[in-house]
Amino acid sequence: MAASPQEPVFTSGFVALVGRPSVGKSTLLNACLGERVAITSPVAQTTRRRLRAVVNTPTSQLVIVDTPGLHKPKDALGKELNRVALGELADVDAVAFLIDATRPVGRGDAWVAGHVRASAAPFKLLVITKADLASPELVASQLAAARTLADFDDELVVSATEGFNVDAFVRLVSAHLPEGPMWFPDDMDIDATPEELVAEFVREKVLRAMRQEIPHSVGVICDDIAWGKGAHASVSATILVERDSQKGMVIGKGGRMIKRIGTEARADVKRLLGADSVFLDLVVQVQPQWRRDANEIRRLGYRAED
Repeated sequence: MAASPQEPVFTSGFVALVGRPSVGKSTLLNACLGERVAITSPVAQTTRRRLRAVVNTPTSQLVIVDTPGLHKPKDALGKELNRVALGELADVDAVAFLIDATRPVGRGDAWVAGHVRASAAPFKLLVITKADLASPELVASQLAAARTLADFDDELVVSATEGFNVDAFVRLVSAHLPEGPMWFPDDMDIDATPEELVAEFVREKVLRAMRQEIPHSVGVICDDIAWGKGAHASVSATILVERDSQKGMVIGKGGRMIKRIGTEARADVKRLLGADSVFLDLVVQVQPQWRRDANEIRRLGYRAED
């Protein structure tokens, strides 16, 4: 009598994406999910909230945890962002340590690698990102340099923007997750609220519009989302800055800058909410030294979970 075919093993668990700022963590998460839910920009500290994205396959549920870039903090906000990122290393099934293919491996990477080594995660993966921007020779040298930082169980070269090895990343990590049930319903993709997502996409537009002028001083909170007839959403959000001069820059001459930010954010907000139309009301408020105020950091949702 022929043996019955063995049922495929179902695996489920969590993988934390860690690395220096701007190494491509959020871009990789978006590529794995197939949807842009995590904001991206060339500015450090773009990611301030921990974001979990659920990727389901026929044989696995992979929960990808995007973390703020680890860096040398200069204020209470920076310390809190590091605490958010390091806190995720304490209770995950896998750690993906990301290295930018275009930037020399340095002391910052070595510092992050020390925390990766200390993690109790059973599977540790080295990921070289942005392969589309580097020559094969540079990628090879980055791999060689990164291998000296920690003992990795495997390694992978990816280009999230080109989709190169994104599916391979999901398969490789899923294969090293423990057997277990699904942690989240199969129709859930992220664990963020609509208000949190709206706030982040407004902040992304500020970062991209202002570049190096005031990005670290900007926080955004979504005050309200109200629904009207015909799937019309009215959304109000407050952009927080630390000085009057910054408020002037965000508003711009004749209100041109705030209009640009609102126009660019509206398209993402409409997509995120699944609305037919969106009215977006943006207010700029001065809150001196909010990045040093634990209460303001908590109100904006940038505080680590206790």
